This record gives sequence, C-alpha cells and structure tokens, in this order.
Amino acid sequence: MGSVANIIAGGLIGLGVASAGFMAGDAIVKSRLARNVTVKGLSERAVTADLGFWPVRFVATGPSLEVARAKLEASEAAVKTFLRDKGFADADMSVQNIQVEDRMAGYNAQGTPEDTRFVLTEDILVRSNEVLKLADAARSIGDLLRSGVVFSSDAYNAGPSYVFTKVADLKGEMLAEATKRAREAAEKFAQESGAKVGDIQSANQGIFEIKPAVEIPNDRPEKQIDKTVRVVTTITYFLKD
Repeated sequence: MGSVANIIAGGLIGLGVASAGFMAGDAIVKSRLARNVTVKGLSERAVTADLGFWPVRFVATGPSLEVARAKLEASEAAVKTFLRDKGFADADMSVQNIQVEDRMAGYNAQGTPEDTRFVLTEDILVRSNEVLKLADAARSIGDLLRSGVVFSSDAYNAGPSYVFTKVADLKGEMLAEATKRAREAAEKFAQESGAKVGDIQSANQGIFEIKPAVEIPNDRPEKQIDKTVRVVTTITYFLKD
C-alpha cells in the first residue's frame, strides 16, 4: 500500500514539475513575443522662403505738431516712392501705426530742445512673395537717407523676416520617407539581435520644424531666406523570432 502511495505521490510531483516547466516555457515564449524596439526616422528638405515681411519705421520731429506732421508726410512719400522704384505695388505696403509724442509733457520736459518737442513715428509694413526683391530693397535702404528719411534705431528696424508657408505640400512625402527610415533602423536592429520586425505597436509622426539653413549663434533665424524643413517620426515595432 505504501509503495502505491509513493508511486502516486511521485507522479503528482512529476506532473507538478512538468507543469511548472511548461508554464516557464510558455512565459519565455510570451516574453519573446512581447519584445519590441523603438526607432526614429528623419526626413529633411532644403527650401526657400516664399513670403517676406519688412517693417520700416521712421521718425520726424518739430517744434510744433504741424511741422512734425509735414516732415512725417514727406518721409512717408519718400519711403513709398523708394518702394515703388524697387518694384513694389501700393497693395504691398500698409501703414501699421502712427505714434505722437510730446516731450514737453514728459517727466524730464525741462531738458527737451524746443525744435524737437514733438516726435512722430510711423510704421509701414511691406509684405511680398518676392522675397529676393524684398531682400534687395532692404540692402538699398541707405538710399532713403539721402532723401532725408530718419529711421528708428530700435530692433523693429532689423530688416525683413522670411517664412516658408508650404509645409503642407511636403508633409506626405516627408512622413513616408521618415517612416521608411525608421523601418530600416528597426530592421537593422532586428537583424543584429536575431529577430524580425513585426507590426507597429505605436507611432508618433513628430512635429514639422522650419529652421534656418545655417544656424548662426546669436542670429535671428527668421532673417534667413534659405531654410530647412525637418520632421522626426518615432515608431515602436514588435519583434518576433
């Protein structure tokens, strides 16, 4: 009777060991199936800005509002004539703002020269798709000095800014290229690890960035006509044996 019990007990132990072995093996298989790899794919395009903005700010002073206003109107006429000579239409120019300052009304009015009591500032914005023509006009702005135009010395007069507006036209092919490169990176990793690339587990297409073609320290990137459009996709693939 005891030998029979021992045989049954041994069988149960063996079955338990076998079951444990099966469960461990199954866990290993599931672990292998659950493997994945996260990779990135890059796509870049060199582009040229297709829209430019040039804010031109100039000032006029005078002992009276009437005198200062007459000077400002003369400067405005000179600026518009200059822009027309450079090939811009009146529709490309718009007056953004006119500011009037009475220096005698300020806290340090006593030190204000009488002939510069009134200061008038005007902003004209030039907007054009002909960015090269805009850049050429900005380089020739010194010609306006001979016309008596006085420019503001603040950062507003830092020259034209250029933007690229046709990212939507590039999105399809760039995302396809970035995805292809991500897949290539995943396949290379899988090959080196003895696995194969499976389905996509998750994907993030990334944000399209527009950067200057040449990144110059302390330079304003919007001042460059040549730009680079860049997108990085992040994709996680399942790996299989």
